[in-house]
Amino acid sequence: MYGVILTFSPAAASTILHYFKDTNTAPEDYDIVYTGDLGYVGTQLLYELCEKEGVDLRCRHSDCGNIIFDREKQDVHSGGSGCGCSASVLCSYIMHRFEKRDFKNILFMSTGALMSPTSSYQGESIPGIAHLLNIKID
Repeated sequence: MYGVILTFSPAAASTILHYFKDTNTAPEDYDIVYTGDLGYVGTQLLYELCEKEGVDLRCRHSDCGNIIFDREKQDVHSGGSGCGCSASVLCSYIMHRFEKRDFKNILFMSTGALMSPTSSYQGESIPGIAHLLNIKID
């Protein structure tokens, strides 16, 4: 599982760095940047990859898997698992924060991998993917 999670982080870093460049924005321009689900290990790798490019996400980032699971009290190793974390946190916690007007402008990025049994059996890499949304209210 850790190998798959580690394909998510480079995809997430690439997506967010390209987004900041394309929109001429930075983490400070958003209330928060959410990812789901990198978990603890993947989050640390995301920070390292972004910092190599001069972008510090630490003060504006939260990961949906880390929100749902408490790795100190639960045996969850790296954190949450897949799209369920992003969907659960977005549809409950994040949307509630928008309703309360705590948030007005966030970035929300779901991560995943293009799993193929054939590719895995052939020893090929597992490509990571990341889809980013800018969610705003007036």
